[in-house]
Amino acid sequence: MKSVVVCLSGGVDSAVAAHLLKQQGYEVAGLTFWLWSSSRAPKESRMSPCCSLDAATQLAHDLDIPHEVVDLSAEFESTVVAEFVERRLRGETPNPCGRCNRGFRFDAALDYAREKGFDYVATGHHVRIRRESDGRFALYRGRDPRKDQTYFLYGLAQEKLPRLLFPVGGFDKSDVFAIARREGLSAAERPESQDLCFAVDGSTAYLFDPEDSAPGDVVDGEGRVLGRHDGLTHYTIGQRRGLGVPSDRPLFVLDLDVRRNALVIGPEEDLYASSLQASEANYLVDPPAAGAVVDAKIRYRSPAFRTTFRPLEPDSFALDFDPPQRAVTPGQLAVLYDGDRLVGGGTIRSRRAAPPSVPL
Repeated sequence: MKSVVVCLSGGVDSAVAAHLLKQQGYEVAGLTFWLWSSSRAPKESRMSPCCSLDAATQLAHDLDIPHEVVDLSAEFESTVVAEFVERRLRGETPNPCGRCNRGFRFDAALDYAREKGFDYVATGHHVRIRRESDGRFALYRGRDPRKDQTYFLYGLAQEKLPRLLFPVGGFDKSDVFAIARREGLSAAERPESQDLCFAVDGSTAYLFDPEDSAPGDVVDGEGRVLGRHDGLTHYTIGQRRGLGVPSDRPLFVLDLDVRRNALVIGPEEDLYASSLQASEANYLVDPPAAGAVVDAKIRYRSPAFRTTFRPLEPDSFALDFDPPQRAVTPGQLAVLYDGDRLVGGGTIRSRRAAPPSVPL
């Protein structure tokens, strides 16, 4: 009998993943990583926005499977959280979930499985995994387009895929809840959260020292001072609210100029870019050829768009797109697709503004 350890968050997706694997005849155990004992957190709790020790323990009881909690909070703080803070201080808006999955969470789960003798690691991610005709594995979008999570898994390595299972990827979210209710799983009644796992009431402000958020000038694209900001860590590109500058038309954050400690704002048409460059690239399949047309996503909740791929350095690429795209944000992820198949992606480093004459 094949064995699998399921990463239990306490939520409905991982609970149903474990249930389905039991039905399929696997020997199943649960594993919960506790990541929330941050030295900077204003209080310690047994629940974060994305996982709950009490809920995970209850689910293991519901499912009648063994369950272990492993505290990786120190490692998580020194890697994922520390990098998030560093990138914010550089004026970026990082995506810590993608970074965590790429170099932390899955590595830790696979190491645990190897040490304990499990054949596979499973999670509740809404993605589908397939073995291709050449023998390699590939990830495909989850069946439910509203819940597809391939965007966050662009950083997985090909050699890890044969040991991963994603049981709920072929289900709509409504089906997952229906299974949980039918089986009497406590997770069926737990609300979902979209917050970062280390956010407190939706905010990460507690991570920054007062000197990290020094006030500075709000300026327009010509450098004219329009007002004062509260600290660049409070803003992100595309933001409209909270700028504190009166205007007869809407103004948006265009750039975080860390060197000058200046918040650059302007009209919405100045938010559009015609290309981007990304680094720290990773490909789950062969990278696209120069000039290849691929689909790309630059935010999790935004639809994919057609773009032309240009390889740069071995770990970098550029994307050219027409029509221009709004609020291309350094630090976010540019994730590439071939239809429903996940190709890879990278971290956005820079963007090229669209010509002013381009109609919106």
